Amino acid sequence: MKFLLNQYSFIAVSILLALTVGFILLRNKPKWKDFLAFGIIVTSLIAAWVMIHPRQTLLMDDAKIVKEMIGAGTPVLLEFQSPY
Repeated sequence: MKFLLNQYSFIAVSILLALTVGFILLRNKPKWKDFLAFGIIVTSLIAAWVMIHPRQTLLMDDAKIVKEMIGAGTPVLLEFQSPY
């Protein structure tokens, strides 16, 4: 179950949602409004992924160093901050 809840679970849920919505909207003689609604849903899912997907940051190397220090048994002071 743990492997389902990672940074890529958004993609799996989005694909499932897009397939479900596509099936519901496009099953009975779809009109242009149905195609437009489906396109908007898929576009918004892609935009959401672009905004929230995990990225490599400059601080990743620092995190590796801190992880090594914690594993070595030395006392470490952690300061959490947000880039915002």
